[in-house]
Amino acid sequence: MQLGGPSWNLVFGRRDSTTASLSAANSNIPAPTLNLSGLISSFSNQGFTTNEMVALSGSHTIGQARCTTFRNRIYNENNINSSFATSIQANCPSSGGDNNLSPLDVVSPTSFDNAYFSNLLNQNGLLHSDQELFNGGSTDAQVRTYSSNAATFSTDFANAMIKMSNLNPLTGSSGEVRTNCRRTN
Repeated sequence: MQLGGPSWNLVFGRRDSTTASLSAANSNIPAPTLNLSGLISSFSNQGFTTNEMVALSGSHTIGQARCTTFRNRIYNENNINSSFATSIQANCPSSGGDNNLSPLDVVSPTSFDNAYFSNLLNQNGLLHSDQELFNGGSTDAQVRTYSSNAATFSTDFANAMIKMSNLNPLTGSSGEVRTNCRRTN
């Protein structure tokens, strides 16, 4: 599958962990239930600006989420397109089906594009945290810009990804430099 999207250069020789950490993921990855101020704080704690946070959130143009992460939104929130909510409810009943998946971007779920931001303008954000980016707050203008200007989104996203690649690098004998980035050596 070809996802397309922006590209950027990374520095070779970065040391990667040989194991995953559930506790680190839970403490460092923003929860899908966060409001805008919570998202801004979470990204700020990692050294990212609000603009970088919005750009990085555009990664939700691909991927899927489990029903448990968006059930409350599609049944109880008001800032959601009712047709969109109904269509998602078909695969995420009010109880059960916790592991059923729905694409984060129903318009073009396998293409890396700026449709995620257009979805937000139409109140079609799957996660609560997604729709918070366009909900009458300080990030509304940036969402509008990205929805109408794919090139600006791509540039900002690539720059934020470069910054992310330099976040808390392992040093010394920690981790390993991968010979194949898809798996440990």
